[in-house]
Amino acid sequence: MKYFHGAGRNGPYFEGWYFKHQSPEGAALALIPALHIDRSGRRSASLQVLTDSGSWWLEYPDAGLRACEQDLQIQLDRSSFGRRGVQVQVEREGLSLHGALRYGPFTPIRSDIMGPFRFFAGMECAHGVVSMGHPLMGTLTLNGTAMDFSGGTGYVETDRGRSFPETYLWTQCVWPGPRGGSLMLSVATIPLPVGRFTGCICAIVYGGREYRLATYLGARAVAWSPAGAEIRQGKYRLTVELLAGQGRTLRAPVEGSMGRAIRESLCARLRYSFWSGGTLLFSHTDPCASFEYADRSAGQPEPAAG
Repeated sequence: MKYFHGAGRNGPYFEGWYFKHQSPEGAALALIPALHIDRSGRRSASLQVLTDSGSWWLEYPDAGLRACEQDLQIQLDRSSFGRRGVQVQVEREGLSLHGALRYGPFTPIRSDIMGPFRFFAGMECAHGVVSMGHPLMGTLTLNGTAMDFSGGTGYVETDRGRSFPETYLWTQCVWPGPRGGSLMLSVATIPLPVGRFTGCICAIVYGGREYRLATYLGARAVAWSPAGAEIRQGKYRLTVELLAGQGRTLRAPVEGSMGRAIRESLCARLRYSFWSGGTLLFSHTDPCASFEYADRSAGQPEPAAG
């Protein structure tokens, strides 16, 4: 396999991969390996670890990260992340994380979630959905506590570009069972050479069918705020309500530098309702959903771990 670690890239640039794992009992852990190059050309790599009770930031030399260009395969120091699973060996002050998880078959979406937006060279950030859900097997031990994810569900996505949007909302959930499903929604302020607009992308897998709501298909965000969102596209309507959630601090890119602090709730309680015309296709309340709302213009706390 051919690997790269930012060779040929000039700053500002970042690329990161989000691996979420949730157990049948509702415990969750996300791993976020990333590469970043700031405006001055300084290169580095990082791993962020997020649970419902804490977050950790680990920085590495950029040469410590290798990512396969042909397939999802990332090596960061002694840890690896890919389509078959993750193997983690981390021992730092305040963080001990060891173990391996095996992944079952991924659930990909039909086509690139960015649609024609992927051809816009000026986009701050391009989003990718790798798997809307897949089975998990294995155990990770975090600071001496075993987290058994066997029988649980995973989710994988990716981002790359220069910066996260100034203002954005992002949420994701996957729920098993005979009426199970998976959902990802992002709403963001997108800058243009002159002015800006609100864009949204959403993928829903439910009842053996994939639904796509997106600005390039005529979707619009009727409302979006720290409390949730409402999206309409033709006969379809999606509402997202944040019922409860405690955010943990993560770092996010601004012009390739990971100097921005955001807060993500990994196990928030959200209600998702999806209509087709007057028919309610589902109303699902999830206690283990991910949720972020960030507004850089409103100010953010300083990056911190713990």
